[in-house]
Amino acid sequence: MDAISFGTDGWRATLDEFTAPRVRIVGQGVATYLRDEGHAGGTVAVGYDARASSPEFAEELARVLCANGFDVVMPEGRDRPTPLTAWQSRERDLAGALMITASHNPPEYNGVKFIMGDGSPALPEATDAIAERLAEPAPLPEDQHGTVSEVDEVTPHAEHAMDLVGADLDGLHVVYDAMHGSGRDTTDALLESAGATVDRIRCERDPEFGGSSPEPSEENLQELIETVRERDADLGIANDGDADRLAIVTPERGFLDENLFFAATYDYLLESDSGPVVRTVSTTFLLDRVAEAHGEEVIETPVGFKWVAQAMGEHDALMVGEESGGFAVRGHIREKDGVLMALLAAAVEAERAYDDRVDALLDEFGEIHQSKLSVDCPDSEKARVVDALGDDIPDEVAGESVADVVTKDGFKLLCEDGSWLLVRPSGTEPKMRVYAEAGSPERVDAILADGKALVEAHV
Repeated sequence: MDAISFGTDGWRATLDEFTAPRVRIVGQGVATYLRDEGHAGGTVAVGYDARASSPEFAEELARVLCANGFDVVMPEGRDRPTPLTAWQSRERDLAGALMITASHNPPEYNGVKFIMGDGSPALPEATDAIAERLAEPAPLPEDQHGTVSEVDEVTPHAEHAMDLVGADLDGLHVVYDAMHGSGRDTTDALLESAGATVDRIRCERDPEFGGSSPEPSEENLQELIETVRERDADLGIANDGDADRLAIVTPERGFLDENLFFAATYDYLLESDSGPVVRTVSTTFLLDRVAEAHGEEVIETPVGFKWVAQAMGEHDALMVGEESGGFAVRGHIREKDGVLMALLAAAVEAERAYDDRVDALLDEFGEIHQSKLSVDCPDSEKARVVDALGDDIPDEVAGESVADVVTKDGFKLLCEDGSWLLVRPSGTEPKMRVYAEAGSPERVDAILADGKALVEAHV
């Protein structure tokens, strides 16, 4: 049980630690938690991603939950995206949901996340309560066991997405890259149902994800970038392994930085609606400029979509997200959804190209660039490193004076020229994250170099 630790988005580990006996222990912890919360005899959704081990682990969870008196619904026939399982939880008014996935991590990882009944990520008060209840399975008498059934997760989610976005994509040419993950035959099918012409790459299930991580980063999307240009497509869309995140590719820019995508999409939504935006401490200040121009509020949270989702509910936000490609919009679940966001991105592009939208924003608000890097740091050392950094805050970063320090998540140093440096511990990997934003790539590089040196001095 000591090996089971809930981080930013559930428990993830390599398969030497993420084992069937431990998954069963998590299942018992969830069952006991739900029973203590008044959901005894309720129904729980259990989903899983495209990894080779995921169906087996999902079945282990289902067996434990059923033995504790819960009915279980699972996706029909195969793996499906995390947001579809989350939508099931809300749409069917379930006790909650569990998803077997390690998201964008390499194939040698797997993980499990608990999703609340309303489809939102579990906050620490819930995951801590589950952790306190971790135990070997304790089945009820057989006549009190629940049942397992398979349900169509795709159709209700797709119908809701079409109603919410209202997209007419006739004439739009999209290239979709599933990265061999669970978005295949789901995101692309949704785009086609809205009228888009869709070309597909990496839309075959491969539990090894082609030998790399299913992370929709620029370096991993070179084939998508080339295909968009070779086929004269309007837009490229990629999902990560469990399709809760997305990245887009444009003909002019190639990989579109997620911060620019966020700002342009929020600006589009403000053309016909109103409402604040929620962003994490690692996400661009360009959103602040867009919001200010429209008289809207910006809410900043720590990194981790659970905090974004909490703020979304508290402030009735129009759009929320983080620089790593996870976004949600009002009227849907408070959980990142790369399938619905793919449809929304296509709708935005169909009205006016992202390249044109981003150009207009940068012309109005000025150039903005961001990048990040990681420094290896064992999980056991993260707290010590953060404490040491707190005692060593510099007066300037890359030649610019530090005007303020934000401590919502690690340390964010705001410079006089509007640039910033953020140093924080990763919630999913044994690393410290270093982020920088500034008005030029050269200054971003200089800030990152200072941030890396600062961290390395204490690791």
